[in-house]
Amino acid sequence: MRYQITGKHIDVGDALQTHVKTELGSVLDKYAGRPTDATITFSKHAHEYVCEATVHLSTGLTAQAKAHETEIYAAFDSCAEKMDKQLRRYKRRLKDHHKERQDPVELFGASSYILAPEAEEHEAEPDTLQPVIVAEMETKIPSLSVGEAVMQMELAGSPVLVFKNEGKDGLNVVYRREDGNIGWIDPQA
Repeated sequence: MRYQITGKHIDVGDALQTHVKTELGSVLDKYAGRPTDATITFSKHAHEYVCEATVHLSTGLTAQAKAHETEIYAAFDSCAEKMDKQLRRYKRRLKDHHKERQDPVELFGASSYILAPEAEEHEAEPDTLQPVIVAEMETKIPSLSVGEAVMQMELAGSPVLVFKNEGKDGLNVVYRREDGNIGWIDPQA
């Protein structure tokens, strides 16, 4: 497994890197079958250290955790606990969903755009109906079943996930509704 351990304006020493590899490795060995890579980023925000961890599994799923603490080791340990809790909750589903899957999840390229909000809301009619694009980036769209997509959305902690439905060969969306339930958009061809 590949580890990428970095610090934003922080020097991440060898002792911390060894601690991260040992602790995160033991968590992943317990719950995840074949992790491919992990990205751990440390930063400092005011008086707290922030640890963000992202682990990509060979099944195509991504687990993410983030923690804030006053000490850098405590920040990582809290982050590892959150990752452990996430993977423990989904262990059975991770194993069951991918028992028959021989190949890793396919990923397709797509563009992602971030649109700027209107500068003034009380303005009458805008000059053009074209929104201002603030950011444009490449992203990946996984090919998953609906159950896997819901699990991926919950693991990532995101409110919405766009995926290619393996069963129908089309783009679908799952999202968290305001009432706490999961919504599924499956456009008819």
